[in-house]
Amino acid sequence: MVHYTRPGADTVMPCIEEAAVDHPAVLLGNHGPVVSADGLENAVFAAEELEETIKLIFLAGDRPMRHLRHGDIDKLNATFRLRG
Repeated sequence: MVHYTRPGADTVMPCIEEAAVDHPAVLLGNHGPVVSADGLENAVFAAEELEETIKLIFLAGDRPMRHLRHGDIDKLNATFRLRG
């Protein structure tokens, strides 16, 4: 899993590239999955398989939820002008 970064941040791509060396799918913290494959159809299959696996993990037991810190929310609001 790649830890949370602000959407569009320059720091996320090196993290994805590092994780992708050993894994065809990467979960971006507080964002969602990124999958790679040799074609669109295989990428869709990989994304569906990942989604079903995650669903089974969550159905199997209680998992903690990681909320964004107030500082991260403030940065998003300022960057994307979400709030005055």
